[in-house]
Amino acid sequence: MTFSLRPSYDGDPELAALVGRLRGYLDGELADYEREHGVDRTTPISRALLEPVWRRSRELGFYGIHLAPEFGGQGLTHTRLAALKEEVAAAGRVLGHSVLGEMGGPLRAGDVFRTATPHQLGTYLLPVARGERACCFSLTEADAGSDVRAMSTTAVRDGDGYRLTGHKVFSSAGPVADFAIVIARMDGTEKSFSAFIVDLDSPGCEVVDGATPMSGEHIESDVILKDCLVPAANLIGAEGDGMKIGLGRVTVNRLLHCPTLLGMTRRALQLTLDRARTRVVHGGPLMQLQAIQHKLANMATGFYAARSMTYAALADLDAGTPPRLEAFMCKLFVAETAFDILDEAVQIHGKEGLTQGNEVEYLFRKVRMFRVLTGTSEIQRNGIAKGLAMLP
Repeated sequence: MTFSLRPSYDGDPELAALVGRLRGYLDGELADYEREHGVDRTTPISRALLEPVWRRSRELGFYGIHLAPEFGGQGLTHTRLAALKEEVAAAGRVLGHSVLGEMGGPLRAGDVFRTATPHQLGTYLLPVARGERACCFSLTEADAGSDVRAMSTTAVRDGDGYRLTGHKVFSSAGPVADFAIVIARMDGTEKSFSAFIVDLDSPGCEVVDGATPMSGEHIESDVILKDCLVPAANLIGAEGDGMKIGLGRVTVNRLLHCPTLLGMTRRALQLTLDRARTRVVHGGPLMQLQAIQHKLANMATGFYAARSMTYAALADLDAGTPPRLEAFMCKLFVAETAFDILDEAVQIHGKEGLTQGNEVEYLFRKVRMFRVLTGTSEIQRNGIAKGLAMLP
């Protein structure tokens, strides 16, 4: 894999063409849309703001592009999807999360498309793929994050349905969602969990503003359920399949978080190179100082290593060999390396890197979150150690 801050993908002409079209949209039409609407990273994200992006991204073929053709997508490999995710993050667009469908779209729904009944597909998921409806995923609770099995949300069978009670937090895209995919413990059990589609306007369901993450984005909601009746037709899979549905996508998600991190890191590297070349110190560019050169050399080397291992693991996944151990390794190394690179980016930017409104300062806060999201670095190390112990 050749080092580049703007990969050409010459070995895959189809991907190269996709990336070219995506870059054109991100840097052109979407950038113009953000300017016209005064969108910056402090702008509250509303449904009215996002829907035109969903529709236009769908028209251009990007929204839900990873889905199988029968669901309206192009059935992209994980490697090609990762390349597109990296490009979105590297572009620095505030609304980039809506181009491929991460903000309430088909990427948020995950593997549920393959588990859903015809009724669930027609009523909920295919409209999501078309950009007509939006969803969120509600698994985490205040006291059940890393240990999700400690959740207290319960589902009680009630005739031809279930009554759900509990309080979910960090439901990303909750502010714009029509329904949530909720994981709940079956009442009276310790280890049986089920997954449900919950209409967020149902009696007994309340969506409230969630905590604002350190990135400053207003994209989280709490979903509060109080004896909320959910039809049996909205049970995803069978009773007891909830944890498999909720966590079964984790290996893939760990890997597919990495390209987003790589894209943000790539953006920071480019911004830092630009800064080093143009910032004049003692009569010359910052870039001429050996201390700065060494920092940039280490940053670029770390990025190259993180990107190489990520795409190697994705290639294994596409070849039919699930990289379970490698997924832990990638998530750990990419998150930790990205943080180190952003820390140096802030240092090289000096006062500007400490100033709110500066993109590098925002990226530093955003990247820091990924040492916790989708499993903390400590959990990744636990997974690696467990995998090593099972090696022959």
